[in-house]
Amino acid sequence: MLCVLSDDWDGPWVQVEGTVEVLDLPEALEPLVDYYRAISGEHPVWDDYRAAMTRQGKSLLRITVEQWGPVATGGFPPGP
Repeated sequence: MLCVLSDDWDGPWVQVEGTVEVLDLPEALEPLVDYYRAISGEHPVWDDYRAAMTRQGKSLLRITVEQWGPVATGGFPPGP
């Protein structure tokens, strides 16, 4: 289970449930490239990026979302 919060103390949040797969190097390397592309586009020198990820010993968490909710705005839900 994962709870994703906004930067604001009383801002929106959502709870996510699912399974998590931990990818360590070397299996994580190409999925890390995919992640970078999705966030920032093309890297100027992919070999440098791969070398940096390897040098830093990066891992990747792959979450398969099975259910989520609620998308709530502000604070905790009211009590009974």
